[in-house]
Amino acid sequence: MKQLSFFLLSFLLPLAYADACTNLIVGKAASKDGSVMFSYSADSYGAFMPLYHYPAGKHNAGEMRKVYDWDSNRYWGEIPEAPETYNVVGNMNEWQVAIGETTYGGREEMVDSTGIIDYGSLIYIALQRSKTAREAIKVMTTLVEKYGYNSSGESFTICDPDEAWIMEMQGKGPGSKGVVWVAQRLPDDCISAHANQSRIRTFNMKDKENVMYSKDVIKFARQKGWFTGKDSEFSWADAYAPADFGGRRYCDARVWSFFNKWAEGGFSEYLPWALGIDKDAKPMPLWVKAKRKLGVEDLEESMRDHYEGTPLSLDRPEDAGQGIGGMPYRLSPLSFEVDGVKYCNERPISTQQSAFVFVAQLRSWLPRQIGGVLWFGNDDANMIAFTPIYCSMTRRPNCYATPGTDALNFSPDNAYWMCNMVSNIVYPRYESLFPDLKAVRDRLEARYFAQQPSVEREALKILEEKGEAECVAYLNDYSVKEAQGMLAEWQNLAKYLIVKYNDFVVKPERDGQFERSKYGIGATVKRPGYSERMRRAIVKGCGEKYKMPVEE
Repeated sequence: MKQLSFFLLSFLLPLAYADACTNLIVGKAASKDGSVMFSYSADSYGAFMPLYHYPAGKHNAGEMRKVYDWDSNRYWGEIPEAPETYNVVGNMNEWQVAIGETTYGGREEMVDSTGIIDYGSLIYIALQRSKTAREAIKVMTTLVEKYGYNSSGESFTICDPDEAWIMEMQGKGPGSKGVVWVAQRLPDDCISAHANQSRIRTFNMKDKENVMYSKDVIKFARQKGWFTGKDSEFSWADAYAPADFGGRRYCDARVWSFFNKWAEGGFSEYLPWALGIDKDAKPMPLWVKAKRKLGVEDLEESMRDHYEGTPLSLDRPEDAGQGIGGMPYRLSPLSFEVDGVKYCNERPISTQQSAFVFVAQLRSWLPRQIGGVLWFGNDDANMIAFTPIYCSMTRRPNCYATPGTDALNFSPDNAYWMCNMVSNIVYPRYESLFPDLKAVRDRLEARYFAQQPSVEREALKILEEKGEAECVAYLNDYSVKEAQGMLAEWQNLAKYLIVKYNDFVVKPERDGQFERSKYGIGATVKRPGYSERMRRAIVKGCGEKYKMPVEE
């Protein structure tokens, strides 16, 4: 009964999980090639996000930078510019520093509504001012301590070619112009993740090499009455962002799925925590060791996860939420009510509201112009091909930054809109149409990976013989070409899907061409009808209504 009460009570708590993101992180000794890697999915319904670019610059004393809210574009105020800022493309800069985030909210009373820096602005300002992950942490914390932090609780992934850090931060209330925060370095041989639920619990305050924190991180919690134990027992998450049902089932369950896929022996002992029903369940560790070393392709695949093969799987025959097409997605909001009883939708890593997604690959053994790659796509990770974006590039592909496009202006020349167009064709008839999308997606990504060694050998040669500018131009041209080539593939894919599957039929093909009859018109179409799963669901739900009489 206690478990059921916890389940029901948690639905009455404020839920802020609609705008939800995921970060998966791999230390350099846990990756196949020795790179630090992490992924980021920027998930927010209705959001339109390009591939961002901030050029390097020199700034005069007294020059100011206007700060606009990343989510709403609201103007917050101004801060002094740094004397020098670095080139930033997407969420990576020219020094191979990369930053991602997930919002977990935490205690609402800790938000400083008078601050002038939000979490998104903080990311891009820090990228413009930092050469290492540690420097980025210092820049970020110094800025918000001086100018105030007006966002809710946030988990940041902050990486460079040598280190991966997780930092969690919250304000100290309206007018405070202050924050509490803690940052932990991921052990090189481990993997970690966060997904809109605070993940840092206890931490070793004596480990100055791998742990950083605000001076009053525990004192502030004591003053508020949120913690009364010994310093060594202090848990950031328990004090500042206690996990309710939503924080576990909608959010930490995504972390669980990543760990369950890659941890040695699986992660079944933490399933009760992910399910969110048992309030006394054992919380997950911040990091684990993987059963094998991971590559970029593994992170990409992990970002396409829908809980397949687990108790949270979305493909159960009795689940009508799949629709007639068997899609592994669920509509928002995350909860719904039937006859006064509340129920939840599963929220997997791969989700339809992704504005962009990337995997950052950071490599210390290569020159910085070549070492950092942002494998990028506009839309749900499952529905896009991650194209290579080198950290040194200064010109964006038109498809990722199309003039005149936004959330209300469609363009077939824009990757966000073309990828969304294709995915929204596929979603309702997923079982039939997705294999065609997957074939194009996987073919492109296999080509990118196959080309990468030769492209980078050529870039190294150009860097040695002709210098940095020529090397950057070469990589820039390559990244633009592949992104624009991907767009062309998706334009063709949209046309192909419409022609092949129009009106719920299937047009036959032979040797890559649609068949025609001997009279020159389209060949007779196939009518597959409902799947076995749906036929049984209809009979079960409608009983004798559609039963045909036996003719004698």
